[in-house]
Amino acid sequence: MHVSTTPREPQAPEFDVGTASNLALPCGPILDWSSFKIIDAPDLSSVGNLVYTAFTSSGRAAIYQALLQLQLPPASTVLVPSYHCPTMVSPIILANLSPAYFGLRADGLPDLDTIDPATANKSKAIIVTHYFGLARSLAEVRLWCDERGIALIEDCAHCYFGEAGERPVGAWGDFSTASLAKFFPVPEGGLLASAHHPISDLQLSRPSVKAQLKGWVDVFELATMYKRFAGINNALTFLFWIKNSQLRLDAKAEYPTESVATNMMRDCDMARIAQAPLWASMILKAVLPRRRIITRRQQNFAIYARHFERSQGAKPLFPSPSEAVAPYVFPLWVDDADRVYHALRAQELPVFRWDRIWPGTPHLDHDVGPLWSHHVLQLLCHQDLSETDIERTARAILNLLSTNHAPTASVDQSQW
Repeated sequence: MHVSTTPREPQAPEFDVGTASNLALPCGPILDWSSFKIIDAPDLSSVGNLVYTAFTSSGRAAIYQALLQLQLPPASTVLVPSYHCPTMVSPIILANLSPAYFGLRADGLPDLDTIDPATANKSKAIIVTHYFGLARSLAEVRLWCDERGIALIEDCAHCYFGEAGERPVGAWGDFSTASLAKFFPVPEGGLLASAHHPISDLQLSRPSVKAQLKGWVDVFELATMYKRFAGINNALTFLFWIKNSQLRLDAKAEYPTESVATNMMRDCDMARIAQAPLWASMILKAVLPRRRIITRRQQNFAIYARHFERSQGAKPLFPSPSEAVAPYVFPLWVDDADRVYHALRAQELPVFRWDRIWPGTPHLDHDVGPLWSHHVLQLLCHQDLSETDIERTARAILNLLSTNHAPTASVDQSQW
């Protein structure tokens, strides 16, 4: 089933930052007048609609809290995919648990055959991710876990909305985790949820009043930087200029030579995992309509799919997702990935890849994870990128692909 490309929004144009300025394109949702727009479009299930929910300061904090809910013995083994963001592994380390790794199939689901029996027997939990916001059924994984008494944590960081096969997203796991900031124009926020188990009190501390105010300031300052509040942008820009002119720029912190794992742990910024989310995040999440978020992401994904359906040197990893998803990114396999990726980053386009893999992650037979970490570029398609923004990013990639360079070895994806 293909994502519908039929426009379903009112005809009033939204602000097009891509044509209005030379600003870098936003790498996440941004609050503007259109954020409050109510449209007539299909709705989708949400992790936030599960029976039991508790909000955290981030998605990684939600993973940490999910591990605490399981009350695992110290040093217990937790299975994680070989293709991951470091923020998936850092909560395991912080919870005094031990990560072990499994490979992925070409469809992004766990290759359970890569988990040897000895590792499976000592494992207490497994984290399974809905990559790119393209949710899939976890029926096979759920059965495998039930047969072995292993808890399933369903990572919905990329997938706040949607259907995962026979169940709504989040409903397969014993616990599920999600990220608010990837889908709403909020300064931070995560979600711990469950369709099956009550959530014990997280005992989170409240942020200070100063932090609460800063959360609101950050939301409006970012929106102003991208000129999203027509009519009051100039006034807000002046106010923020006054604010920032009073700040003394701190020298960049220097750290002694540390291991790669220590650097990754620090970069994951786990400092606020024991704090409740900011008021700004909770209020905006509660009041902003969600159907615009879903529809715009589907439309932006479809635009990317059209651009790359016949491209040379690149191909959509999953070009035709179900209509029952709200994508986080458009995953694009690129043969000459290093050259293209670094050029796109230099242009400050909304593209990233998961190329920082936790030290000690093994190479497993038939695992696509290492290939994805190198070759798959994740093209953001959030609701506050306009069609022009998507076209700009797609054209930049196509121009780079058409540039004459020495040919690179192509990976035979049919062997996955």
